[in-house]
Amino acid sequence: MDEINEEEKPETQIYTMKTQLGHERTVGEKLGDRIRRSGAPVYSILAPSKLRGYLFVEAEHPEVLRDQLKGLTYARGLVMKAGKAGKYGRAGQPTFGTITLDELRPHLTPPPAVSGIEEGNIVEVIAGPFKGEKARVQRIDESKEEVTVELFEAMVPIPITVRGDHVSVLERGEK
Repeated sequence: MDEINEEEKPETQIYTMKTQLGHERTVGEKLGDRIRRSGAPVYSILAPSKLRGYLFVEAEHPEVLRDQLKGLTYARGLVMKAGKAGKYGRAGQPTFGTITLDELRPHLTPPPAVSGIEEGNIVEVIAGPFKGEKARVQRIDESKEEVTVELFEAMVPIPITVRGDHVSVLERGEK
């Protein structure tokens, strides 16, 4: 495997791009297709599911990215911020909004499906064979992202284990 010297690495920034709400993935895929065809120096595109209306694009220069965005459906452009004297702008002039990798890190890994669920909560099963049933949380397995619940309307109280994203919290209960 070839090692890249620090001198040979291109200087890249992560630019923030606005899109129409709900079309983040579409814009990311279309932009990726354009970049592959043109060979532009753009290295990655991120469309976080929890952050609606925005894409993050790693590129060498904002002008290259701006050229790729022309005429792209659902793309609203690059985010601008008030400028400081720097590489691409003079003091007082707007510059392109960049973000650091540390600021972006929370969007790289999704939160666990069982976050926000506690023992004793009243939940509704929203998927699977028990869809629509109300239950009380008995146990949470964070490593497997599973929740063990006891259905309210069952004749015999039998614990049922379901995936954490298959339940919706209705009431915060006490243990």
